[in-house]
Amino acid sequence: MAKFAPLASSIHLRYRPVALAPSLIYRSSRATPPRFASQFLRVRAVQDNESPRRLVDIVRIIPEASRNYFKKPSRRALFGGISLLGGFYVAQTISLSFGALGVNDVIAAVLCVLITEFATRFYYSRPKVTFPLALVNNFKMGFTYGLFIDAFKLAS
Repeated sequence: MAKFAPLASSIHLRYRPVALAPSLIYRSSRATPPRFASQFLRVRAVQDNESPRRLVDIVRIIPEASRNYFKKPSRRALFGGISLLGGFYVAQTISLSFGALGVNDVIAAVLCVLITEFATRFYYSRPKVTFPLALVNNFKMGFTYGLFIDAFKLAS
């Protein structure tokens, strides 16, 4: 749980225990609530003004929380490597599935080239490289590398 402290601290959530009545816990069941049911506490996320957090507020916090999470270079490198290996895995899967069947090889090759060219054009048309854009480029590099490795395997 200590790994996620920077992400949780940037969201500004506070947790407080809320006592529940036994009738709220056992509303849907026909069983009678035990005597110690009022001792159960539920933890709820609340805002600074003590009102419950809405889903819209959580969605609005996500970009800031992700920017704070990816400030460390080690996390950026980790996710860059994951995206590179993910592209390699997808290339190997596409090559294996279409190559083993022997049907639609040309269509699969055209789709692979289109995906690679679209990612390249998208990456190099932007004036500033952002982190998600770098992840797309890493995926493309892994994808291309996986196709080259598979071509070398087939040639031998």
